[in-house]
Amino acid sequence: MLLAVPMKRQLPPEARAGVGAALVLLCLVFAVEVADGPRANYIGLMAAAPFLAAAFASWRQVLAVGVAATVLAIVFGTIDLMQPASDQHRTLAVLINLAGVILATGIGSAVGAIRARQISRFNELSRIAFVSQGAVLRPLGPKVGPLTIAARYISATHAADVGGDLYEALDTPYGVRMIIGDVRGKGIDAVRLASIVLGSFRHVAYERADLRAIVADLDRAVARSVGDEDFVTAALIEERGGTLTVVNCGHPAPLLLRRDEVITLEPPANAPPLGFMPVVRPRVERLEPGDRLLFFTDGLTEARRDGQFFPTAERARQLLGHGTVADGLASLESALYDWVRNKVDDDIALVVVEYAGTKASTPVPSWEIGGAGATTVT
Repeated sequence: MLLAVPMKRQLPPEARAGVGAALVLLCLVFAVEVADGPRANYIGLMAAAPFLAAAFASWRQVLAVGVAATVLAIVFGTIDLMQPASDQHRTLAVLINLAGVILATGIGSAVGAIRARQISRFNELSRIAFVSQGAVLRPLGPKVGPLTIAARYISATHAADVGGDLYEALDTPYGVRMIIGDVRGKGIDAVRLASIVLGSFRHVAYERADLRAIVADLDRAVARSVGDEDFVTAALIEERGGTLTVVNCGHPAPLLLRRDEVITLEPPANAPPLGFMPVVRPRVERLEPGDRLLFFTDGLTEARRDGQFFPTAERARQLLGHGTVADGLASLESALYDWVRNKVDDDIALVVVEYAGTKASTPVPSWEIGGAGATTVT
C-alpha cells in the first residue's frame, strides 16, 4: 500500500511534479514486485523515489515519499524473509536494500530542507530587490501637473526589472521637471549609479530655478561616484506654463509629435554626458494642447533585426498619436518586441507624455524671450 502525501496547502507545480513522479516510480516498483513473486528483488529501486522528490519538493513531501517507500520495502522484505528458502545471505541482501531506502529517505529529506532554506533566502532577496527597484524607479503618473504620463522599463535581464536606465517626473514650484538617462555599464554598479542620479535629481529639482544648475549638481554627484571612464547620458525636461525646455547631456533627442508630424528636439549644441562637466544649451519649444512627447534611451534606437535598426520616428508617428498615452506606449512596445522577435539586448526606458494645456500664469525661464519675470498664459 502507498501512504498519501500530506497536502494541507496547495503544492507548487514543480513540487506536485516531483512528488507525482516519485509516486509513479513507487507504483511501478510495486507492480513489478507483485508480478515477480514473493522474492523482494527490486525493493532497492525504491531508494530512488525520495531522491526524485527531493529535486523539486520540500523536506516534508520528501519524508512522506520516503516513508511510503520504506513501508513498501518492509512489506515486500518481510514476505521474502518468510519464505522457506530464505537463508542468511538472502536476509542480508533484504536488510541492505531496506537500509538503503531508509538512508535515501534521510538524505533526500536533508536535501529538501536545504533547498527550502535556499528558496526562502532567494524569495527574501527577491522581495528586497523588488522594494529596492521600486525605490529606484517609482511609478510615474498618470498625471503630473498638466502632463499625462505613461512610462515603461523594458529590461534585457529577465531576473531584474531595473538596470542602468532611469527616469523621473516631479511637479515642482518651477513647473514639471523630468529626467531620462542611461548609465554606462550594467549590473549592480549601474543600478547604484542610477539610484544616485535619481536621488540627487529628486532633491535639486525642487531647489534650483535653472535646469543648467541642476545639470551641474548632477554632474558633480556622478563625478564623485564613478571612475574616469564611467558616465551617464541624460536629458532634462521642464514644462512651465506651456513652454518646454530641454537640456541634453549626450542623450538621444526626445521626439515631439504634433498633428501627425514628428519633430526631433535636437539640442542647439552637443554636450558630453554627466561626469564629463557638460555645458548645456537649452532647446525651447512652445507646446500646444494635445502635443505628445516620447523620451527614450538608446536601447530603443539600437534595437536591431537582420542588421536594421528599429525605425523609432516612423513607429512613433504611426502609434503614439492614437488612444491614451498608455495605449500608445503599449503599441510602441508591442511593435518593438515584434521588430526584435521578443529578444531585447539592452535595457530600454520609455516615457510618453501629453500636454493638456494650462490656464495658469507662470513665470517663464530667464533664457526665454521676455526674460526673467515674464509671464505666459496658455
